[in-house]
Amino acid sequence: MSTATAAKPGLDTADLEQKVKEMYRDVARDPGGEFHFEMGRALAERLGYPPADLDRIPAAAIDSFAGVGYYFHLAQLKEGEAVVDLGSGSGMDSFVAALHVGATGKVLGVDMTEEQLEKSERLRAAAGFASVSYQKGYIERVPRADGTFDAVISNGVINLAPDKQQAFNEAARLLRRGGRLAIADIVTEAQLPDGVTEKADLWAACIGGAMQVDQYLEAIKRAGLRLETIQDNPQYRFISDNAKSAVRKWGVKSVSLLAVKA
Repeated sequence: MSTATAAKPGLDTADLEQKVKEMYRDVARDPGGEFHFEMGRALAERLGYPPADLDRIPAAAIDSFAGVGYYFHLAQLKEGEAVVDLGSGSGMDSFVAALHVGATGKVLGVDMTEEQLEKSERLRAAAGFASVSYQKGYIERVPRADGTFDAVISNGVINLAPDKQQAFNEAARLLRRGGRLAIADIVTEAQLPDGVTEKADLWAACIGGAMQVDQYLEAIKRAGLRLETIQDNPQYRFISDNAKSAVRKWGVKSVSLLAVKA
């Protein structure tokens, strides 16, 4: 496996998991707190989420939305389809997906952070989204059979995975033939130096784990997925000084893409 897609030898992956959980616990509990990234409805609308869709889902899920792009125009979800949301957070994208697949469709959200799962499940039950379910788990190993889903979606999460190749392999495994991977994520235009990629706190901040875009696309291809579309998301912007510096130095940016299982 290419070292470009695996965790750096100097990265403490247990420490990384803990820092990610802590950060997104705070995102769930205190969306008004200070983070290196924007959150909430204004961000969602600027990225391209239709206000009419946002009006139909729980507002508290939108408050904790920390996605990096819009991809539903690429996913083209249809009535009755089965969808899995990798790293579902407080549930905003899962709820939007449920609007698209309707009462006959199914949406599964998978997340490793207890507080996010508790919030998304509470909101799901209160809003009556019967087609949505949530499960604790890791995006690199989802307890579902091969070919279970018509679409895999994910927003700003794969960059946090220590082993991105495994994350893409798992997405491909979960998809039926002809199924779609539609995601938004953080990538770089230039290779990040070891001093950045070996620091768990910078990974947790969606910077240190960002992969160079050509290597990212190669990992998707190796998983057996065919890239259909990729687009930059200039509407997304980091707000912390560290993140802004990474944008200037290494071209850290958001992209949305669509890939299809051959």
